[in-house]
Amino acid sequence: MGFLSGFFSKKETASTPFLSALRVDLHSHLVPGIDDGSASLDQSVELVREMMSLGYTKLITTPHISAEHFPNTSDIIRDGFATLKQRLREEDIDVELEVGAEYMIDSGFMEKIKSGDLLSFSGNHILVEMPTYMPYPDYASILFELQTSGYKIILAHPERYSYWHSNFKHYDALKDREILFQMNIGSLAGRNSGPLKKIAQHLIEDEMIDLLGSDIHNINYVDAIRETAGDKHLEKLLSSGKLLNTGL
Repeated sequence: MGFLSGFFSKKETASTPFLSALRVDLHSHLVPGIDDGSASLDQSVELVREMMSLGYTKLITTPHISAEHFPNTSDIIRDGFATLKQRLREEDIDVELEVGAEYMIDSGFMEKIKSGDLLSFSGNHILVEMPTYMPYPDYASILFELQTSGYKIILAHPERYSYWHSNFKHYDALKDREILFQMNIGSLAGRNSGPLKKIAQHLIEDEMIDLLGSDIHNINYVDAIRETAGDKHLEKLLSSGKLLNTGL
């Protein structure tokens, strides 16, 4: 019996946060002012409160690091994270926090791997993303380098990579290499793209999703997540017993 079995039973009260059994979120942009996520400490506090209202008790926040758009360093992220933690203590907000990063697989990433200064979380997990419009040409070598360096790779929002939508063999190849897939819950809301929602559903049906993430940047992401309450594909995934969130 899975850890979420019975989660949607009639015994649950209407006030139970619908993601409470998920407990851990591993993808968010809560460190203010360093990427396209939260713009201020006040906004970060608001987002943390909203995420707790969804049922989360642990938040692993993952600011962007990319060569072109967000050239953050580990020190920049750690300093911003420390400021966020201090503010949450001052507000008496009791939530478990951890910091990592969302690394773009790009021309600068191999150098970061070789430096050994990567922000992993929950031991040796590392969150990576692919470019939006085409895969980085040497992404396979980068994934290999990460794995041989001892990292457990989580691919952020695989449903977003449109260049693989017409040929699922690329997803199969990554799963064969034991890459974990993290789907954005809000993708099932279908706000911005009908095809995106269909691909997310397809990945769930093919049992490829290992983790669920919020990818929260602002309050609109919270609203999109709330829209998915009761979604049959989300319920199927939550009740499958195969999600790994609680182990992080």
